[in-house]
Amino acid sequence: MSDYRFPRQDALFVLQQLVGLEALCRQAGLDEVNDELVSAILDEAARFGAEQLAPSNVQGDRQPARLGEQGVEETAGFAELYRQFRDAGWPALAGDPRYGGQGLPNVLSTAVNEIWQSANLAWSLCPLLTQGAIEALQYHGSDTLKQTYLPMLVSGEWVATMNLTEPDAGSDLAAIKTRAVPEGDHYRLSGQKIFITWGDHRMTDNIVHLVLARLPDAPAGVKGISLFLVPKFLPDEQGGFTELNDLQASALEHKLGIHGSPTCVMNYGDGGGALGYLVGEPNAGLACMFTMMNSARQAVGLQGLSVAERAYQQARDYARERLQGTLPDGRRLTIIHHPDVRRMLMQMKASLEAMRALAYVAAAEVDRARHVGEASDQNRHQARVELYTPIIKGWLTELAQEVAYLAIQVYGGMGYIEETGVAQYYRDARILTIYEGTTGIQALDLVGRKILADRGAALVALLDEIDADLQVADKSLEPLRQRVSRALQQARQAGQWLLSAAAENPQAAGAASVPLLMLLGYLCGGWQMLNAAQRAGELLQAGEGDADFLRAKQVTARFYCEQLLPRCDSLLAAIVAGPEAVMALKEEQF
Repeated sequence: MSDYRFPRQDALFVLQQLVGLEALCRQAGLDEVNDELVSAILDEAARFGAEQLAPSNVQGDRQPARLGEQGVEETAGFAELYRQFRDAGWPALAGDPRYGGQGLPNVLSTAVNEIWQSANLAWSLCPLLTQGAIEALQYHGSDTLKQTYLPMLVSGEWVATMNLTEPDAGSDLAAIKTRAVPEGDHYRLSGQKIFITWGDHRMTDNIVHLVLARLPDAPAGVKGISLFLVPKFLPDEQGGFTELNDLQASALEHKLGIHGSPTCVMNYGDGGGALGYLVGEPNAGLACMFTMMNSARQAVGLQGLSVAERAYQQARDYARERLQGTLPDGRRLTIIHHPDVRRMLMQMKASLEAMRALAYVAAAEVDRARHVGEASDQNRHQARVELYTPIIKGWLTELAQEVAYLAIQVYGGMGYIEETGVAQYYRDARILTIYEGTTGIQALDLVGRKILADRGAALVALLDEIDADLQVADKSLEPLRQRVSRALQQARQAGQWLLSAAAENPQAAGAASVPLLMLLGYLCGGWQMLNAAQRAGELLQAGEGDADFLRAKQVTARFYCEQLLPRCDSLLAAIVAGPEAVMALKEEQF
């Protein structure tokens, strides 16, 4: 099993050359954040990830959390890793300084999160959800809730979870049955939630659950859902949080992967009602929860990149060592010399670099939406964030499946053997297209809430920006520019088809949604790879940077445009074929 090494050079290239992090920080009033500081932060995070987190990854897979008499007991050693993580200040990296955070950019936090997720995906899920809960409380919580809970969450002393799904509801939140009955300044909750990531453990002194439930007089459907903060421990008479609330993890799911992350069935109110506090307005819980969910969806997209990077590194290292084949002079060949193995490794490498570029660029839009320019500018950037979110979540996690699959293929039969370790990444990656909304749900969000809702305005703005970059591409990149230009025109055609077809056939949008999401993902990846090749050429001409790395960046961009971008052809064909064949069979014919 290979060691994990953060791809520092590529991450810094994206932050500096594609995101323009220093300029972004100046615009946001973060003048103290420069390339030197960013490099130092990434180096320290990479050290902790490689030396501490990565070695525990296999242990979490083979010795998962278990449910004991006192609740969930996490994998041995995980709590100590979390203590070191918290004491080093990592949870507070991008937190609001008003609540003890360091106030660093979201895009820098995204790069750091890539490290945690590559090193140990299952462990990293515990602090990950807290970031979304912090956002939900900042936007929707009362002043009392903010002052009580945000300092503890921002510091990492406490963590948070998200409780949506129920046994009979699945993704249909209109069907949830958990009840919340008012009682003075709080509520009593009763019900059951399933698939709750890190719903219970002993790594922190408290766990803050954000729970969707219905008030007694709530209207039916999603318009009758409210959001509640339900802590595991309540304050005692001395003000310390030591009194156990009426909630418990009643079971742990047995899963295909991410074994080190306990996925809990949570029971609320078995003893009379779990005490909770309303977040936001009554019956407006879904809007509040979407604040947390959208943060989580971009974070899960990043997980796709992260676990795929770990799989690629292991396959690459194996290909450098595995001997197969003999030259005429009798020397043995390592399999990395075989063209088909090279093809697989290049496909993995090109996919990862496109995924990283798009993930970081999208994360930077969150910073711009919060801090840069007038309100109109921030609204424009927020529209881009919302458009990017389902693409990041859907495309990155789908592509991660392919990268993890190719890693096993490079190994051949040995990849199917658990002891080599690469199979774990394949199993772990499989959940990413499912939780926080399946790829189909992301695609419906994209076409419904992000394209049809504004008649394609945000999409056209994105496509126009891509077009503007194409117009200034260097002449030496003309073959790449032409391929990205073709994909751009296909995206325009697909968007226009959607607007027209959806008005005539209610099934058109749903049938075309996933192919359209994937088409936009490949296009955005190609756009960023073209930009990367452009910046690499400029640096080479100026005699700056690592020439070998920059030339490899140009070759990888070429491979992406030649081998992956043509997938847009078939995706467009599937889109414009319409929904007729999709919906033609009777139910009993399946």
